[in-house]
Amino acid sequence: MRILGVDPGSAVCGYGVVEGPGARYVTAGTIRCASLAPGPGRLRRIHENLLAIIDEFSPQALSLERHFVAANVQSAFRLGEARAMAMLAAAERGLAMFEYPPNEVKLCVAGHGHADKAQVKYMVRKTLKLDPAIDLADDAADALALALCHLGRGRVPNLVEAIERIRPRTSRPSKPRMAPQ
Repeated sequence: MRILGVDPGSAVCGYGVVEGPGARYVTAGTIRCASLAPGPGRLRRIHENLLAIIDEFSPQALSLERHFVAANVQSAFRLGEARAMAMLAAAERGLAMFEYPPNEVKLCVAGHGHADKAQVKYMVRKTLKLDPAIDLADDAADALALALCHLGRGRVPNLVEAIERIRPRTSRPSKPRMAPQ
């Protein structure tokens, strides 16, 4: 199965394609839009490039980062627009779409949910056995991590349930009682 991971951004949008079972690198890169004014031109470039990537590499699914609300509302809006372009491209080409929160991607790829960008990039390179000569931008590494996360979820359908199975069971505290009045 081929998975297209997309790390959305309105100035730089990362993409990466991996193939499984296992994890084999297919391609990765960035769609750069910073030279265009914010708005429809950037969105068109993202959409058209993602369609071309889907057409060339024929993934069966799209793995997208589920973002939290940023402190800057305008940045959150721009990010949402870039996400919408990825979703639209997936819908137009009939791809299944999956979303993962950043901490789950980091946990899946680097082993802990608060890994920094350098740790994620290192583990992506190691997992995919990438040649050191391949120049891998941070946004492309994040996109590959998203694709790897989806492949990993195929082996462990619910990461939270798997963790709960190996944690020791603790007794739950009883409900507090109301004091007599």
